Amino acid sequence: MKSQISLLAILLLSLSCQTEQKPEKTVTKYVEEPHSYAQPNDAVITHLDLDIKVDFESKTIAGVATYDIDTNDASEIILDSKYLDIEKVEANGNATTFSMGDFNEDLGQALKIAITEDTNKISVFYKTTSQTEAVQWLAPQQTLDKEQPFLFTQGQAILTRSWIPIQDSPQIRITYDATVKVPNNLMAVMSAENPKQKTEDGVYQFKMKQPIPPYLIALAVGDLEYKPISDRTGVYAEKSMVDKAQEEFSDMEKMVAAAEKLYGDYAWEQFDVIVLPPSFPFGGMENPRLTFATPTVIAGDKSLTSLVAHELAHSWSGNLVTNATWDDFWLNEGFTVYFENRIMEALYGKDRANMIALIGRQDLADEIENFKDAPEMTRLKLDLEGKNPDDGMNSIAYDKGFLFLRTLEEKVGRDKLDSFLKAYFSKNAFKTMTTEKFVDYLNLNLLEPNNIDFNVEEWIYEPGIPDNQVVIVSDKFEQTETVLNTFLDSKSIDASKTKDWTTDEWVHFIRNFPESISTEDLQRLDNAFDFTNASNSHIAMVWYEQAINHDYHGNDVDAKIEDFLTHVGRRWYVATLYKAFERNDKTEAALAIYKKARPNYHSVTANTIDDLLGFEAEEFE
Repeated sequence: MKSQISLLAILLLSLSCQTEQKPEKTVTKYVEEPHSYAQPNDAVITHLDLDIKVDFESKTIAGVATYDIDTNDASEIILDSKYLDIEKVEANGNATTFSMGDFNEDLGQALKIAITEDTNKISVFYKTTSQTEAVQWLAPQQTLDKEQPFLFTQGQAILTRSWIPIQDSPQIRITYDATVKVPNNLMAVMSAENPKQKTEDGVYQFKMKQPIPPYLIALAVGDLEYKPISDRTGVYAEKSMVDKAQEEFSDMEKMVAAAEKLYGDYAWEQFDVIVLPPSFPFGGMENPRLTFATPTVIAGDKSLTSLVAHELAHSWSGNLVTNATWDDFWLNEGFTVYFENRIMEALYGKDRANMIALIGRQDLADEIENFKDAPEMTRLKLDLEGKNPDDGMNSIAYDKGFLFLRTLEEKVGRDKLDSFLKAYFSKNAFKTMTTEKFVDYLNLNLLEPNNIDFNVEEWIYEPGIPDNQVVIVSDKFEQTETVLNTFLDSKSIDASKTKDWTTDEWVHFIRNFPESISTEDLQRLDNAFDFTNASNSHIAMVWYEQAINHDYHGNDVDAKIEDFLTHVGRRWYVATLYKAFERNDKTEAALAIYKKARPNYHSVTANTIDDLLGFEAEEFE
């Protein structure tokens, strides 16, 4: 009997093994987030093969986006799409059905594609339209050399879906290949392995082998040249700009080396910068391997190159370890500002780093004042559901985030914080991070092992700035204030005291004019230092703001302000000046300029100024 039972048991075990179910397919568990229609826990993209043609005559990008996908036995996969013309969709090479969801002004539409449990590849045939927001098409006269047209894309935060149908969430990381066809007298470059010279046929091949979030997929097309700085750094720009850019950014290799010494090896092989036309809406965009930059940082004296240090720092904080949702944006930017500051200190000394930090602290104070009626927006961890994530991209994420880490450094010691951050980037490389996961990681790996009590919850989840904030001081700025006060008392300036000032000192000097300063004093200062004709864009911007604030009209400053706003598209700069017009009841003057300037702005900048001035775009057409 015992033998029969044993045989029966063996037989049953054998049958069990034969009929055993295949292990259930698992996918990464993604968090819920409000700014993408994708349901990645059901079906998620893993690799993009993009094949497109750029047509400057029709101002369209057209082609096919083919994705490798992982599914969890889902019957559909959902992509994000906005202002795209979807022509057809295939699954595993065969036609499949698709549908478009309701349109949302911020999010666009859900592109729902029918799949089966065997589907491992989908292809979307599409083209962009005249409403596509990520792409700016520039006529030759809008470029520096004024000979050839230009195109660039800007995907952050949720605009990639307007030039590629994609799962447009920062927590979804993919690799990509691309084939891009452009006019054969132009060059195409992407956030990928790039050419150094034009091809004869205008066809370019790209590969990004490290997984990146969709907002970092970027394309630029123009009459470009490349100049190396080192074996792994260099610059792209139009012909008349490329030598200036190479000289301005000549410290790039030193920056990469300084960054690696702080927080580990650079993971992207190449760090290049492309200087775009002036309509580019940001100072810089950290697209991996190829930072996109505004020409407003070309000052001729490297005085604005902290922007390059900032975008380089994103190679760790943002690109390597990425905010999982846009509510966690401070994890990208606060860390990057702190890292940028450390790079600048390593290369140029503590004085310069402190001045940069104090300029940021002034920006933070202004931002908190701007949000006095919405204090919840001054938290680091945001709740942006129902809002455009662009609403959270301000000084709170950048400068409060920096201040949190700088205060933490003061509490735990620089060596301990550096060790923590280096390990953080290494252990979480090519992953995404929520604020909650970071808090747990911080407690487990830094605070608890060192028996340190720190008000993390107050810093992250409460509005405003906690009382234990570190106070950063600068002897250089104190000297600047002394020169200003002496001038206000005596109406004269000893030029020898200002001849070696940096951009930060000049900005601090101008920003600290008292409300009671007279137009006569402004005229004296303008005559002495020619602020109205400043070639340094940051100095010009803060001076023009003071001119608007104080009704100063000397030295043809009104024409200079109009020219600045018409030709510069950097959102921070132009928004600062339009806010000054509005704050001083000069909206009509602002609108008169804006009607001329708006066609030169990327949609990122235009949308911001539209909202600021309270008018619909149609009113400017």
